[in-house]
Amino acid sequence: MKLRTVLSLIIFCAAGSLAAQNFNVAPQLRKHVEYLASDALLGRGAGTEGERLAASYIYDRLENAGLEMLTGRDGQDFTIKLDSGEICSANILGIVDGYDPKLRDEFIVVGAHLDAPGASEMKVNGSTVLRVCPGADGNATGVAALMEISKMVAQNAFLFPRSVIFIAFGAGEQGNAGAWYFVNRAFTRIGEVKAMVNLDQLGRGDGKNPFSLYSSFPGKELLRLMDRTAELPVVTPPKTPDGIFPQSDYLPFYEQGIPVFHFTTGLTREYHTPADIPSLVQYSNLERSCNYIYHFLQVLSREDFSAEEPATGHDPVYSPSDLDELPRFFRGDERKFLKEWVYKYLKYPASAISDGVSGKVMVGFVIEKDGSLSGIEVERGVDLRLDEEAIRVISVSPKWSPGKIKGSPVRTRLVLPVEFRLKATRKD
Repeated sequence: MKLRTVLSLIIFCAAGSLAAQNFNVAPQLRKHVEYLASDALLGRGAGTEGERLAASYIYDRLENAGLEMLTGRDGQDFTIKLDSGEICSANILGIVDGYDPKLRDEFIVVGAHLDAPGASEMKVNGSTVLRVCPGADGNATGVAALMEISKMVAQNAFLFPRSVIFIAFGAGEQGNAGAWYFVNRAFTRIGEVKAMVNLDQLGRGDGKNPFSLYSSFPGKELLRLMDRTAELPVVTPPKTPDGIFPQSDYLPFYEQGIPVFHFTTGLTREYHTPADIPSLVQYSNLERSCNYIYHFLQVLSREDFSAEEPATGHDPVYSPSDLDELPRFFRGDERKFLKEWVYKYLKYPASAISDGVSGKVMVGFVIEKDGSLSGIEVERGVDLRLDEEAIRVISVSPKWSPGKIKGSPVRTRLVLPVEFRLKATRKD
């Protein structure tokens, strides 16, 4: 029998034996969440001792799971400048090497931010009290899932041709700072990252807050991945809601054109409050979510990410007045796009604020037949800094539903205003 056949049989048999295993991690998930959201860590605020204790805890669990650690115990450290001063935070990274000699130098990144809002002083009846937001669901659940999934991947590395990097991001509550630092400063091989899986707020999974998957992958391709995952021993597939992504640490990866997959059970009324406590987490549902994500990672690790050519070409470009059906942005029009995407992610350049520069940048772009955007350019600018920021935020837009004529998608050109408005200052 040929060696390749023998190896294939070994992998097939091993995968079959995994199907009989119980993904019984609910007790460990509870243990992780209860520690991370404990009083001792005071809400794990970015740059605090509580965040550092959480990072050390995660480091030990990843190392004990068998990952090769890519940082020391102090992590991949970075500094953030805030109005209140500088804070220091860090990312914790470990890797499970892929088995395939050709694919092991490509990476799937699994990430979750480890910090929470932390603690702050407030006055109650004239007395100073400490208000602690323990961050059980946001985001001890995502970090707990990351640790347990990393253990399963390390134990079954022979099922993963690509390498899988697990990252606990520091300072996620500070504008996804840890994820931004990894993507833009620390990781020199970001071009080999084929996909990013983000875990944030996974503590519910019930009818009101279902286990959900948001993705930048086109709809048909995402369904294909999910169909392949469903062939594996999974329990609960996620919903794939329509609508705007909840903001999280996937964003710096998305801005680099990396496919992102954001798993969550969504916002709750306890989010960012002292009521976000471990006893509200539904650990059996969290366990089922971990099971699905682990098997989804298997599929991603084998996925062919060969880039398709964008659907641009020499087809005519129409104006909105020519169309039978207008382009739609998550079932909304261009006003929804401006409100829920552009102004949500627009960053007013600090130097422009200092110089008092404001105004309205007119940006034109083509919505292609597949919903992607092309030909993004400034029609009427204000200042180079504002112009570039307007171009940046529109260039990373999710896909639209294209405009149509007689039921067929067509290329459509829009021109939208992106307004930079300075806050009025009060003169005494």
